[in-house]
Amino acid sequence: MTARWDEDSRADRVADTFRRLYGGSPDGVWAAPGRVNLIGEHTDYNDGFSLPMALPQTTLLAARARTDGRLRLHSAQGDGRITELAVAALTPGVVTGWAGYPAGVVWALAEAGHPVGGADLHFDSTVPTGAGLSSSAALECAVAVAYDELYGLHLRGPELARIAQRAENAFAGVPCGIMDQMASVCCTAEAALHLDARTPEHHRQVPFDLAGQGLRLLVIDTRVTHDLGDGAYAALRAGCERAAALLGLPALRDLPAGELTRALEALPAELVPLVRHVVTENARVAEAVSRLRAGDAAALGPILTAGHASLRDDYRVSCPETDLAVAAALEAGALGARMTGGGFGGSVIALVEAGRERAVGDCMTAAFATAGHRPPRVIEAAPGAGARRLTPTPATR
Repeated sequence: MTARWDEDSRADRVADTFRRLYGGSPDGVWAAPGRVNLIGEHTDYNDGFSLPMALPQTTLLAARARTDGRLRLHSAQGDGRITELAVAALTPGVVTGWAGYPAGVVWALAEAGHPVGGADLHFDSTVPTGAGLSSSAALECAVAVAYDELYGLHLRGPELARIAQRAENAFAGVPCGIMDQMASVCCTAEAALHLDARTPEHHRQVPFDLAGQGLRLLVIDTRVTHDLGDGAYAALRAGCERAAALLGLPALRDLPAGELTRALEALPAELVPLVRHVVTENARVAEAVSRLRAGDAAALGPILTAGHASLRDDYRVSCPETDLAVAAALEAGALGARMTGGGFGGSVIALVEAGRERAVGDCMTAAFATAGHRPPRVIEAAPGAGARRLTPTPATR
């Protein structure tokens, strides 16, 4: 009840700010969550598998349709200015910074032939930026679900996720897979999303009963920011695509684990660790899903730790801060831990027994202080709901 009240209170505040900014009330308030990926990192753009869950932290959007083709954007986390654009003039490269993500969704909808126009938009987010928790996808998906209602598009969840992914790929210039957007749109409370990136329409909800099994999931924001648009992410993706082509495969997900050793012998040395990570990571997703369906969430611990080792040693997207956070969590008794997100900083997740949360957090803080790093931010996460409308739907438009 408290969580619901807090969400309603936030929606009221966002609507009030909208009225002050734009005059008049919004047509509605929508929410889209950030996500944390339990296992299955850098697999989505290889047509592989992942197991994300939605976070309680959300981006809220108060929105009102316009009839003049103008798009106005404002964020409570921005510089206070309203960005004003013409929908008809939207094109990749024209809008930079945070505004490129929501503007990109409007562009992607129009490019796909959907009859959309302008809107007044005001955002307020509790999803940490630069923490590997998909703050950009939360922005995109909030716009996607709002526009779906504002303009009567009646698109399904995976269709909205593809629009949001298109915005990030082609408009914002980040070559991400579809996992972040699918998690933000399609996750349900108390479950993780078993996602097949090749056929996201066939996603499945996997029960993830943390509290019922005496467990907690901590998200540790190392406060090391990263920028996936800086070329490193694109280089990893290009390497995977090159490896698949050399092996004569549509994507690396098509390489069976039993054929991994033979395949690695046929590849250039620089591609070997990338392929090894993707194939073994897909296997870890399958094992994690099996454990959860059997009601053994604690068995995720070693799977998480093995996933971190692969990201650190094979994919090389970890950093000293995330490695330290994982080591400190395990030293404090966590069942397992790993970095989550694209890498180069961001967050770590740790699966702990109920009652061990403070000990793990304290150990983490002490380890960071000893290393001379800023103190990490530790939050407790539980599987939340995907993008949704918060305010009642008006009887008439």
